[in-house]
This record gives sequence, C-alpha cells and structure tokens, in this order.
Amino acid sequence: MTTESPLPHTQDASVVMEQLQVTDQGLSQDEVERRLIEFGLNELETVKGPGPLTMFLSQFKDILVIILIFAAVISGLIAFWFMEPAIDAIVIMVIVIINAIMGFTQEYRAEKSIEALKEMAAPRAHLLRNGEPVDEPASNIVPGDILRLETGDRLPADARLIESHNIYTDEASLTGESLPVKKEVKAILDRNIPLADRSNMVHSGTIITSGRGQAVVTQTGMKTEIGRIAGMIQTAGEKETPQQKRMHRLGKQLGIAILIICLIILTVQVVENLLIPPFTLETFLDLFVIAVALAVAAIPEGLPAVITITLALGVQRMVKRNAIIRRLPAVETLGSADVICSDKTGTLTKDEMTVRELFVPSQSFLVTGAGYSPNGEFFHNGTKINPLQNQQLTLLLRIGRLCNNATVRQQNNVWEVVGDPTEGALIVAAHKAGLSDQVLRNYERIAELPFDPERKRMSTLHDSPEQETIAYIKGAPEVVLEKSTHIYTGNGIRPLSQEDRALILGSNDKMANKALRVLGMAYRICPEELCDISPEGVEEELVFVGLVGMMDPPRPEVFDAIKTARKAGIKSVMITGDNQYTAVAIANELGMLEPDDAVLTGKALDALSDEDLTDAAPQVRVYARVSPEHKLRIVQALKNRGHVTAMTGDGVNDAPALKYADIGIAMGVTGTDVAKEAADMILVDDNYASIVNAIEEGRGIGDNTRKFISYLLSCNAGEILVIFLASITLSVIFRWPLPLLAIQILFVNLVTDGLPALALGMDPMEPDVMERGPRDPKEGVITQRVWILILIVGITIGLVTLGIYTYEMTWLTTPIALGGPGLPVEVAWLRAGTLAFTVLVMTQMVNALNSRSGHLSLFQVGFLKNRLLLLAICISISLHLFILYFPPLSTVFATVPLLPQDWLIVILLSLSVFVVVEVFKLVLRYQSHQASIETPEVENPAKVTKNQS
Repeated sequence: MTTESPLPHTQDASVVMEQLQVTDQGLSQDEVERRLIEFGLNELETVKGPGPLTMFLSQFKDILVIILIFAAVISGLIAFWFMEPAIDAIVIMVIVIINAIMGFTQEYRAEKSIEALKEMAAPRAHLLRNGEPVDEPASNIVPGDILRLETGDRLPADARLIESHNIYTDEASLTGESLPVKKEVKAILDRNIPLADRSNMVHSGTIITSGRGQAVVTQTGMKTEIGRIAGMIQTAGEKETPQQKRMHRLGKQLGIAILIICLIILTVQVVENLLIPPFTLETFLDLFVIAVALAVAAIPEGLPAVITITLALGVQRMVKRNAIIRRLPAVETLGSADVICSDKTGTLTKDEMTVRELFVPSQSFLVTGAGYSPNGEFFHNGTKINPLQNQQLTLLLRIGRLCNNATVRQQNNVWEVVGDPTEGALIVAAHKAGLSDQVLRNYERIAELPFDPERKRMSTLHDSPEQETIAYIKGAPEVVLEKSTHIYTGNGIRPLSQEDRALILGSNDKMANKALRVLGMAYRICPEELCDISPEGVEEELVFVGLVGMMDPPRPEVFDAIKTARKAGIKSVMITGDNQYTAVAIANELGMLEPDDAVLTGKALDALSDEDLTDAAPQVRVYARVSPEHKLRIVQALKNRGHVTAMTGDGVNDAPALKYADIGIAMGVTGTDVAKEAADMILVDDNYASIVNAIEEGRGIGDNTRKFISYLLSCNAGEILVIFLASITLSVIFRWPLPLLAIQILFVNLVTDGLPALALGMDPMEPDVMERGPRDPKEGVITQRVWILILIVGITIGLVTLGIYTYEMTWLTTPIALGGPGLPVEVAWLRAGTLAFTVLVMTQMVNALNSRSGHLSLFQVGFLKNRLLLLAICISISLHLFILYFPPLSTVFATVPLLPQDWLIVILLSLSVFVVVEVFKLVLRYQSHQASIETPEVENPAKVTKNQS
C-alpha cells in the first residue's frame, strides 16, 4: 500500500525547508542554475491556437455552404461548356465568400487567456540568496528560493510561510474570499483542507495587503495553483453552442433533402428522355441544368449571411444593455440558458464590506444601503430613526470612526476605500448617520496600539473636547468583552453583570449565524497620570459599548434579477470559495434557496464521484469552499444533465469553468483579464441584472432567428415546388421551359428575401419572452408545427406561381384559329415567366408579414410595429420593379414589363398566402385554448423535483 507524499501546508516550515534542501540563508547561485535546468523557468506554458488562415477556412465547413460551392462549380462548368457567362456561379461564390469574411471577422480574436495569466505574474521578486537580499526576474525563481514578503508584493510563486509578521493577503481573484486573509506559520494537519483555508501558504498571483515575512517557494510555473488553472483552460477546448448544433442538424437535413430531390428529378428526366431518342450529351446537360436550378431553389443562400448579420446586430443592441459579446453564437445560446452559476463575491455581492446591524445593550438596529456609498438609513423595530439622537448609538459609531486607519473617497462617481475594507465599512456607517469628519478634529489622535492577531483588538488614544484622554477599542467581541468591567447604557455607566455578558454574547451569536463579521466596541477614560501606552496599560477596565455586524452585501438589483430568472424558468446557483455560512446567508437573503434545495461544500463534493455529482447537481443551489477544479466539475455535471449552463465570475478561479460553460460571463469592472478572455460575454457594469437583460435579448434573438428561418424555408419550399412540378409535368407534356431561371431564383433568395429576413431578425421582442421556460436545447431550429406551416405556405406559393404560369402559357400559345394569340413558346415564356416571377416575389413579401409571429394574427401583432420590415419590403419590391422596367436588367433576368391589369392579378394571388396563414393561425389558437382548458395549471413547471438518490 502506497502512502501519499505530505503536502507543504501539513508540515512544519523547518521540515519543508529540509525537504527542499535549503537553509535560512537561501540558495546559492550554482544551485539556482541547476534547479532552473531541472524545473524550468517560472512561466506558464501556452498552447498555440488556430491561425488566421485556419480560422478563415473553417467558415466553409457548414454543409449548406459546401452544397452552395458544389452548385457554383457545376454551374460554372456548364456555363463554360455552353460558352455562356457564368453569372449564377459568380453570384453564388460571391455570397459564400462574403459570408465567410463576416464570420471570420467576428471570430478573429486570439485566445489570450494564458497571456493574461502571465500578466498576473510578478515581473520581479524579492529573494534571499546566499544570505543576501536580491531582486530577480520572477521567471528565474526555483523551488527552494526564499521570498522576502512585503506589503504590496504580488506573489511570483506558491510558497510555504516560514516567518510571518501580521501578514494578510488578498486572495479574492483565486479563492473568492472577499476579505484579506490572515496568514500564519503553524502547520495544518488536515491534508484535504480547502485552498482558501491553507493559512500557512501564499499563492502566485495574490497580493500581500499588509505585514511582512518570509516564505520558501514550493511550486513554480504550471505546478502553481494559477498554473493548474491555466492547464484547465487549455484542456477545456472549444465548445459548440446549442444554436450551432441546431443549425448543423438543420443544414444536414436540408442538404440530404436537396440531394435526394435533385437525384429524383434528374433520374425521372433522364428516363423520360431515354424513351424519346435521341438522348445526347447536350440533352443530359440540359437536364443537369434543371437539377442545378432545383438545388439553387432549395438552398436558402442568404441564410448563413442573415444569421451572421442578425447575431452581429444583436451584439450591438446588447452593448447598449451593458453586455459585450465576444463570440457570436453565444448570443442565441443566452436564450436557451436554464442555469446561471454565479460566483458570490463581486457578482451577487458588492465586494464592499457594509455595516448591516448594530447592537447596544437592550437595543438592535438595522442599517440599509450597500457598498461604500454613504447613502443609507437606520431602523429600530421597523421604524426609521436618527442615530445621532441615541447616545449609545452615537458613541458606538464614533468609536468605529476614530479607531480607524482607512479613508473613503469618491473618484469618477465611484466610492472606494483606501485601507482595510472592514474599517472602511465603519467609516461609511458613520457617514450614513451624519457623523462628519469634524469628529477627527474634535478628538485628535495622540497614540495608537495597532491591531495584533494575538490580542485580536486595536486601540487609539484621543484628546477629547472635555480635556480628557480617551482610549477607543475595537476587536473580537469575546476579547473586548473579557477586558470590560462596565457597560455603557442609555442611563449612563454601570458594572457589567453576568446577565449583560450573556446578552451580549447571545447577540454576537445571532449576528454570526447571519454570516456577519462582528466587532466589539469599548472605551476607557484614561487616568491623567497614564504613562504606560501599551496593551497592558490601556486595554484594561474597559466600558463596553456595543457590537457592529457587517458583511459583503448582495447587490440591490440582484433581488429582482433572481426573481425574473426564476419566473423565466432559470435556476440561480451560487458557486463560491467563501465559507458555507456566509454563502447560505447571502443565498437566503437573495431568495435563492427553497425548502428542497441543498448546499454542498468542497469537501463533500470531493467525496462524490462524477456520476453521483451529476445526479445531485440539479438540486444543489449553493456550493461553498470550492476550488477551480470543483467549479469545472459542477458545470460538467449540469451539462451532463442536459442543462444549458451560464457561468458568471470575475476571478482567476472562475476562468476554467467560464471556458467550459455553454456561455461564460465575466465582470467588466472587477473581472480579471483571465476571466474576460475565457468568457463568451463581458458585463460592462458588473451588474447581475444585466445578465437577465442579456438573456432576454438572447431569447428575442432566438425567436427572431426562428422567424426568418421559417420565412426563408417556406419561400424556398414554394420555389422547389414550382421547379419540381414544372419539370415533371409541363416540361415533359408541353416541352415548356421552366417558369424560373436560376439567376431569378438567386436574386429572390439573396436580395428579395434577404432584406425582409434581416428585418425579421430585428423584430421587436414579444411581451411574454421572459414569462416562458427556456428553449429545449435538443429541440430543432424548426419545430414540427413550424414545419407544417412551412409546408402549407410553400404549397400555396408554389400553386399560385405555377398556376399563373400555366394559365398564361396556355393562353399565349393557343393558336389564332382557336382564338388565342398564337405566340411562339419562347415569346410566350417571357411574359408568363415574368408573371410567375412577380407572383413569387409578391407572395413572399406577404409571407414576410405573416412570419412576424407563429401563432398570433398579423392584426394582433400589428402591421406597423416593425418599420424596418416595411422598409425592407418596399426596397425589395422597388428592386423587382427595376428588373422589370429597366431594359439592361430585364435583358439579364429575361423579363418584360407588366401592364396595370397584370398587377391587379398579381396582388390578388399574393393575398392568398395571407388568407391561408391566418386560417392556420386561427386553428392553432383554438387548439391552444382548448388545451389550456383541459390541462390543469402546473404551479412551477420549471422546477426540478428533489433528487432522491
């Protein structure tokens, strides 16, 4: 049986140094050079991403694009054979290339996650080598080097403390801990203690906020905690969004259907012509042209470009709502998200300590406001009060203000604290009460006993306006209480009784159970002969005043955001490196936890297998004391259960999960560069509510995407039907040409249909967009109901287009002897084809209006609400008129001018689509109404039942 090697935090510092073969004098230069060869430079490895050429070529992988390229090549070869201009091939390839350029432009962002991590490394480090203090580049540090730690240093490597003088480190970006962490030298026996609780270790990328000391380097480069995160980012790989999966599935379905239809048509035509000899190569090429025309009709050439442009325009709208999208497909993915995994510190909370509760003997007070802004009010038993009218409260706030070394200032309309966040919170509380900085001048400081972790308290001495020397003390409540002999009440000072002590400690416990950080406040009027300014001389026989409870509070806007998310069927999950009690308190305050929900710590999570975690994940709402690996496992477990997961965060520790989640969301203000580069979306204002706005926008874009896809496919279905029926009936029986040319179909698909499709992509959001559940990621782009609508619209467009063509060709080719014009087929086809072409265009314009909603009548949606669509329709019709009445273009497109009476027929036939679709929607609304009557209402369909395993 093998035993695991001991970890540095579980051993005495001397044992760690012995294992690293280093003395308190540090390493020699020769030993450093040897270890550099053995361990390598203290740098993070990088993985080279795809180059620009590879990224550009990847734009041509879509099956629809491949089919378009194939059709263009065949069209070009046929044009070359017949020595004709390859207009069709050129137009198709231009569209393909434009679409590829647009996609490449949006996606061309070098992966900078690892480079950003490298920026967090300290450029130089303070070391002890050969007994001499030296400064060296951080890249030259090796395991065994001794670091000299000073306030303000950014740690260049992971190290075990060997000497600590009141060292505190800022580890928020690594562990999520919002407060500076106290560091100590003594060993910790628990091998599996979470990273955030390893108080004898300092980690690469974190900052020394106060104190000094020494530490021996234990890990460098990719073996540090930040290096392991870099490794996880590298192995996370690229992800395919639900929208991309849907579009790939739709592309394959369309591609297969197109190839089958073309083969059927070509086979039927070849068989028919074989029965009527002679069958020549020229005859086969003519038939192949028909098949290519059918392929052109079937493929929605404008679809890739419309999707790209719609997403890009959606990105611009999101910028106005404080969300920057880094990867286009993430826009629509937002609309499918059903779980938001959020870090607590800086995302759900302000990352600014705030006083929430105050206690003075027999009275408790609540303080409103959040963060460092001096706006807030005081309440007692639900009634607003003026705190300065309460002597006990005034004294408590004065102590907090004077026994304090921080400052609060406003820069660029943002309040910030310079110094310890806890002391900053006390200053803000005093400002909320109206206690101005004049108190600093009234009570001039004459001495200070700094905070000491052994004493767990701090004292300052002041000259009072009454010409007395007063000591103000703050610290751990039990320690301050132990040193107190009297208590300050509303009626003056009296001896401190056991009942008083029990009441104070009980109030302290109540605050602590709410995850508040509690400080005790006391004072002492010093004797005139006081000359011993020391803890023993000052911090005795104190008068206890009260307790101050503070915490990093939730952002005010998050409350409504979580309610909106729940209403939209989206679960909010907190994942934090902070302790369980703080996390649960914040979750309860935000309304995230329900009776059946579970809380899981990092230690408990380690005991679960991946399968067990996958089973339990849907019911867990709070994960506390977790590491970066835990966050990645959680996201993986949720994705394994079929959830579309959004992960928010701002720290280095969030980067791997941001990278792996369906959509990673980084904070723009407090977020590290690492988090931003790993994310799909960046919140400009760090506002959790902006996530909900972005999801709303994503859902609207998703709805609009389905609208224009349905519109384009229904139009193409009509074109397919026209070509298909004409090729197996009219072309065979009467030997008439096809009603539509390939270039006409291309023009309709790319220009005439393309503009309304773009306008549909900017259709106003439906009012219930955040009142329905997220879209099932397994659901196709087009649902069964929409396929039925596409088929109905396609049949209607196809029949009216083919009908007018058949009627005109029949009439125009009727011999003069039978009362007809008796025109040659070629001449008759020009007029009949023009009418068919025009009817096709006009029915599709009417269909664009129909497509604004899949179930609501156009009269309910409104004709004028999408003015861009009306403009697009007007432009499309104008372009068609240009083709009809401008001779150079009419020659290219083989059209002739129409007469006024022709337009009357065209308009009447076009309205048939409107009538058919309105009837279909009416039936849908009736069925939906009947279903709502017969089906009882479910209280919360989005809620997941409790996992019994």
